[in-house]
Amino acid sequence: MSDDIAVPVSDSDPGLPAGGAPPIFRGVRRALALRGYATLTEFRLASGRRADVLAIDEAGSILIVEVKSGVPDFRSDQKWQEYRDWCDAFYFAVDDGFPTELIPDDCGLMVADAYGAEVLREAPVAKLAAARRKTLLLRAAMTGAGRLHRIEDPMFTQASPTV
Repeated sequence: MSDDIAVPVSDSDPGLPAGGAPPIFRGVRRALALRGYATLTEFRLASGRRADVLAIDEAGSILIVEVKSGVPDFRSDQKWQEYRDWCDAFYFAVDDGFPTELIPDDCGLMVADAYGAEVLREAPVAKLAAARRKTLLLRAAMTGAGRLHRIEDPMFTQASPTV
């Protein structure tokens, strides 16, 4: 039995964006959840870079997915190669209008919309060192717990008096 609380999401959500990065993020996260991964978005790495999607499965495998909303976004990004040092496998996620031949062959590739994602190419796996994996897993746990706390108790601040 899972301790997770599922929040139903209607596919007819009128507030769902028609294009750009938000639907890609949502579809990637749904697809990764179906593959057994928990995800965090905009996860700050120790290098100072921010991974669009960090995904962790029960075995502790770590994926990073870089979301590209269009060709200009892809071409202007020179930092993505740095993410490989912080995951076991690295993917790009794009929408179905993106020319996928631009994505390097040595990266995983997902095509996503707001309802899911299809993996067109699996990413090569290069296992992280144990010390880096432990650091990432702890930071992900702290980040996720902190985000959940802010959702559940939005009035709390670190400056609040303790009881």
